[in-house]
Amino acid sequence: MAQTGQRVDPYGNFNFLVEIDGITRAAFHEVTGFDSTIDVIDHREGGENTTLRKLPGMTKHANIVLKYGLTDDAELYQWHRNAVNGNVQRKNGSIVMYDSTNAEIARFNFTNGWPSKISTDQLSVESNDPVKETITLTVESLARVK
Repeated sequence: MAQTGQRVDPYGNFNFLVEIDGITRAAFHEVTGFDSTIDVIDHREGGENTTLRKLPGMTKHANIVLKYGLTDDAELYQWHRNAVNGNVQRKNGSIVMYDSTNAEIARFNFTNGWPSKISTDQLSVESNDPVKETITLTVESLARVK
């Protein structure tokens, strides 16, 4: 806990790395999907006619969405292609945040991820923006460990 008068700044969201088992690519523009939800089960108990009990149910983790610039590196695309062909390869990984001195400040580990979707930006002769590819990883769990 911070001492009185000591300022604690929030982390910047621009210095991060994505680690995926066996995949070395890590130059991502954006990562989303740091999300989990616990289903709420309404339970009515006998004799308690005016109030529902709220019980915890299944926990669901959102898909992790990675955006990156399209290059000749097709490793993530090939991982998705293998899943399309029936060879789903589940991988574990981490999203690691760093401070301005490149010291690790936070780590989110995911388990049993596999690429359920891949898409490429629209192409247009009226734009000179870099083409981005987006891959969606379906994961079984996501936990902040640091």
